[in-house]
Parts: sequence; C-alpha cells; structure tokens
Amino acid sequence: MSEQDNKKIIRWLLIVVGLIMIMVLFGGYVRLTRSGLSIVEWNPISGVIPPIGEAAWEAEFAKYQQTPEGRLVNYNMTLDSYKRIFYVEYLHRLIARFAGLIVVIPLFYYLYKGIIPWRKSFVYLSIGALFGFQGFLGWYMVSSGLVENPAVDHFRLTIHLLMALFLLALTMWTALRHRHGFPKVIKEGRGSLPYVLSALVLVVLVIQITYGGFVAGLKAGWISNTWPLMGGRWIPNTLFAQFDAWWQNLISAPVGVHFVHRWFAFVVLGAAVWLYFITKRHTYSANVHKAVVYFLWLVAVQIVLGVSTIWFSVPIFLALSHQAVGLLLFVVAVYIRYEIVHTPIPEQVVARSTAVAQTGD
Repeated sequence: MSEQDNKKIIRWLLIVVGLIMIMVLFGGYVRLTRSGLSIVEWNPISGVIPPIGEAAWEAEFAKYQQTPEGRLVNYNMTLDSYKRIFYVEYLHRLIARFAGLIVVIPLFYYLYKGIIPWRKSFVYLSIGALFGFQGFLGWYMVSSGLVENPAVDHFRLTIHLLMALFLLALTMWTALRHRHGFPKVIKEGRGSLPYVLSALVLVVLVIQITYGGFVAGLKAGWISNTWPLMGGRWIPNTLFAQFDAWWQNLISAPVGVHFVHRWFAFVVLGAAVWLYFITKRHTYSANVHKAVVYFLWLVAVQIVLGVSTIWFSVPIFLALSHQAVGLLLFVVAVYIRYEIVHTPIPEQVVARSTAVAQTGD
C-alpha cells in the first residue's frame, strides 16, 4: 500500500470515528428531549423523506398517539409540538444513514481498486457490518418503548451504547495501526503492570459507562438532586427496596443504579491515579505520559460534571457535556491501551538485549 493510499484510509477511518461520536452525542440529545419514540416505524429507505402535507402529518401523529408515550405521557401534545420531536429523531436517523454511506461507499471503492486487499479486508468489512447491525439495534431499542411502557428498555439502550463504543474502539484502533505502520504487539510488555493496568482502566471505564446507560434508560438521574447524600443519607434506605433479589436492585432499580453510578466514578478515578504513578516509573514515550495525564484530568472534570448534573436536576447542556467527556475518556483510554500494547518498556528491552548478548543467542 502506498503512503498516499494509507493516508486516505486513515482520514476515512478518523472521519468515521468522528461520526460515531457525533451520533452518540446526538443520541443523548434525542433521549433528553424525549424525541426517540416519535417515529414509530423503521423504514430505512422511505424514511429518508419526512411527511409532506397536512394529511401525512396527521397520519404520522395518529400513529404516535397510539403508542404508550402518546397515550400516557404526551396525551395533550399538539401537532406542532409533535413535529418538533419528530424532526429531532428524523435528523438522528438521517445522520445515521449518512454515516453508513460514509462507511460503505469508500470501503467498496478501496476494495474495488485493490487499495484494501480482499485477504486483509476482514476488519474493514466488520466495521461496515457493525454499522448495519447498530442500525438494527437502534430500532430494537426503540421498539421496546412502543408496546407497553412509554420508555425504552434500559438494557437495550445500554447494548446500543456499548456497541457504539466497540465500533468506535475498533475503528480508532485500525486507524492507529495504519498510522504507525501496523506494529506488532510487543511480547516483552505482556504481563507487566502497565500492560495489565491499562486494560483494567478500560474495563473499569466501560463498567461506569454501562451504568451511565442504565441511568439514562431508567431516567435515574432525577432520583436525587443532592450530593453526596441521597435522601439525606450516604446509603439510601430504599437502595434494596424495589426487588427481592439484592443484585437486581443494582442493575434495574433507579435508586440502585444511580447510587452505583455516582460512587463507581471514584473507582475510575483511583484506577486513573494508579495508572499515572505506574506509567511514570517507566520511560514510555511522551505521548503515553501526556495521554495518561489527560485521562486523569478528564476523570476529574467528569466527576465535577456528574455532580453538577445531579445538583441542577439534569439540564440538557450539563448532561450532554457529561456524555461528551465520557466519550473523550473512552477514546483516550483506548489510545493509552494501544500505545502500551505496541510500545516496549525500554528497560525491559535493554535487559533482554543484555541477556541475549551474555548468552550469545
């Protein structure tokens, strides 16, 4: 692959990364404005065109009024108000379609031209396939709010979010491999504390983001507008009150999910501090050390935003800022993991070289 072709693929992948982040953030806006259930059908082709004419709008509005949200929550909504939430969700789906085209058209062009060889196309085809699957998951999520409950299932919402993160990580990782000439995994670093800890930080962060999805799906952010106390207590007395199984309260009850999410943030902070001091002991590249510092500061900012979002009862601006910083944290964590996986710890390399010289192997 020529250097020019390689740069084209990098630009394409980074554009896809940006589009994924935009879609996640806009999805948060859709949720906060309660617009996600306004379009009650999934029409990938004909849905590109919004209703035209008063009769078409009346028909679309009538479908919405038959849904649980239309009957139970927005029973007094006017047609003009409906149009506003319709266009929010319509734009969300339009961006998703546009992103899909940005993935598929360049992908097949690169395959047709041989820029991406078919024998090495698996990861790129996977990115394309996952984009399509993500569209299906989006509708799978929305459909859960059109039958009985006037809200989407929080597990389906979180699966949709986690799939977006996986797609983001895969695309970003592939772009980084192109940028650095497809480096091999450094075996000398395996098992080292930074190697293990960078993975642990990513896992802990994904758990926290998962709980963020639960909070969003259950609308648990409104459970309490005080911090650090909930209902005047460090541990709310209703923490295990909703379900008989204690663990179910921690994944499906708004109080339990909110409680875990607000305090697990400090587990992420602890892991970030630990990573900072461990990587500081080793002579990694300046990029690694800068990324770890950025990650640490972003965690601090994220905690402040989270507390502020609670105090001010989930205003849209603060809630979206909280979500945006969460995405940045994930991107930085993936970058740190990539660099540590592909960068040897210099002192280990020196020790290995010395041992080889001494043995004559």
